[in-house]
Amino acid sequence: MYKLCIVGLGNPGKKYDSTRHNIGKDWLVRLSKSYNIDFISKLKFEAEIGESHSGSILWIIPTNYVNNSGRTLSKIIKSTNLKPENCLIMHDELDLDIGSLRIKDSGGHGGHNGLRDITNKIGSANFLRLRIGIGHPGSKDEVTNWVLNKFTPNEIKHLDQSYSKFIDIFELITANNIKEAQKLLHTK
Repeated sequence: MYKLCIVGLGNPGKKYDSTRHNIGKDWLVRLSKSYNIDFISKLKFEAEIGESHSGSILWIIPTNYVNNSGRTLSKIIKSTNLKPENCLIMHDELDLDIGSLRIKDSGGHGGHNGLRDITNKIGSANFLRLRIGIGHPGSKDEVTNWVLNKFTPNEIKHLDQSYSKFIDIFELITANNIKEAQKLLHTK
């Protein structure tokens, strides 16, 4: 029985690896290596799926595009005991500076098309989010190109520091100690 499902949002294909839009997926893949997760392709879920913590944590990498990721989560929820509130979605966040991290417990999609699709497909916005700041290009017209571009070397340094902070609180998340994880992550 799963107690947590972790989903890393990103587009499929090597050309999108290390882009701003793929930070959720990239971090999930990076973290999965330290837990020796073996991912198995499951076409019916449109995802790569793995498990950890004695089978209590489900790791999901959707194989569809970010804007269609709700299809994967909907299928996962329908075929498991999971509820939306037991899902952590790791995603890029335009409204946060590079490397800023926030854990949010439910809420709106904030203009993020992947979150919008998830909310529409599962019929609920009551899921956890790890919002990973990718900065904003300054103009709404530049957002599409911005999210599909790679990070600069200086931005990567900030993101590596943020990733270390995320690692420090990850076990709190797996233990469903979200308030403590938020306190440690959000306090300067």
